[in-house]
Amino acid sequence: MTGDNVIEVRDLVVALGNRTILDGVTFQVRRGEVFGFVGGSGSGKSVLLRTIIGLLPRRSGSIEVLGTRLDTATDAERRQIERRWGILFQQGALFSSLTALQNVQFPMVEYLDLPQRLMDEMAATKLEMVGLRKADHHKLPSELSGGMTKRVALARALALDPELVFLDEPTSGLDPIAAGDFDALIRTLQRTLGLTVFMITHDLESLKTICDRVGALADGRVVATGSIDTMLQSEHPWVREYFRGRRATALFSRPDHGTAGSPRSEA
Repeated sequence: MTGDNVIEVRDLVVALGNRTILDGVTFQVRRGEVFGFVGGSGSGKSVLLRTIIGLLPRRSGSIEVLGTRLDTATDAERRQIERRWGILFQQGALFSSLTALQNVQFPMVEYLDLPQRLMDEMAATKLEMVGLRKADHHKLPSELSGGMTKRVALARALALDPELVFLDEPTSGLDPIAAGDFDALIRTLQRTLGLTVFMITHDLESLKTICDRVGALADGRVVATGSIDTMLQSEHPWVREYFRGRRATALFSRPDHGTAGSPRSEA
């Protein structure tokens, strides 16, 4: 792995039963960037994320994160790496019986040996960082709106001050205003904290607004990587349909195209 890459996936093959989902996936995520990953429904985007973080086994290929080969790492090495990343699962995946504050504390309890008072203070700080009022800290997930649930999940992903954050469909289920606010929050935190972000998404607005580079998954492989402009120029059938379809054309032809996020870099 080069010093500029936080994630390197090479020739990754993943199968579920007799069906091959990922067939030779290769890509890199650079330090300090927001990398958006897109693909059609059932293309294997979430399978890829779950394989990288160790929830699904690979058939072959290699995965290197933060300088460590995860497919050959010992349990102790994996645990050290897992402390350096945070994960926001689709729909938030909060523990329904725990308050917002307790959900954020969960990684602290698992990985750190701290007094309860200190964990209370740290968790409250994370919740305030993502825009949750103190009055909401002791609410259960059932008492939170969809946007608030996502914010608690993001605070939990940031609980251990990670270098790398995985986001699985972070704006899924949110209305356009809430989704826009959440995109802005992600970008602000990424810049402020110096995070590297790997984001699975189908949201064209998110891709336009906050992603430095994009990877496209089709036919079990990464078929294109680069800036939005690179995606717009791709002649791969799925990429062309996705990025040059009617909805995408209306979005990317707006005068603010390419100015809302950080400067776009080519692959």
